[in-house]
Amino acid sequence: MIDLHTHTLLSDGTLLPTELVVRAAATGYSALAITDHVDDTNIEEVVEGLLTVKAVHGWQDFTLIAGVELTHIKPDRIATLTERARSLGAGLVVCHGETLVEPVPQGTNLAAIEAGVDILAHPGLLTEEECRLAARKGVLFEVSGRKGHSLANGHVVSMARKYGVGLVFNTDAHAPSDLMSHKMATKILKGAGLTDEECERVWQNAQGLVERAR
Repeated sequence: MIDLHTHTLLSDGTLLPTELVVRAAATGYSALAITDHVDDTNIEEVVEGLLTVKAVHGWQDFTLIAGVELTHIKPDRIATLTERARSLGAGLVVCHGETLVEPVPQGTNLAAIEAGVDILAHPGLLTEEECRLAARKGVLFEVSGRKGHSLANGHVVSMARKYGVGLVFNTDAHAPSDLMSHKMATKILKGAGLTDEECERVWQNAQGLVERAR
């Protein structure tokens, strides 16, 4: 199992980064990105903290990626913070997309894609313009395993398929109970309308991000 969108006590999760890694490994994970919520006030603290955990601990046969999730920020700040996260050493930049269940600023999806984030998380009711640009920029859309955010999974899959945008699956875990097996994640992908072949491409996309972020 590869999961590229999770949270810890560094933002609104319930576990320390080290404990989340241990629990994920016990669940059968091979790679995990911790992508705590950031804005201008805490991006340095979060990235530096996760890089410290990665450097100090290190796990055999397990990959930890220090990432961020740009969350509820003004669209005109997304490009700047994407660049800032990468300059600090973040291996993965996720942007909190225009989910159906939270008041995300309008224009966030488009600004994140223009900025070239790695993953647009739970992007909600994507438009043709956003999909065409994401396909050109290589930005991946997330199929979400999280309650609420998953409500638009069918639309996300349909639009990604139509416009040739790559997909990844993530749990958006905030607590131990949010972690899940590869088998369960694949069931959610199929429930969103993906074929077996398309599910395999989802996991290949995730593996590609892991290799790039090592």
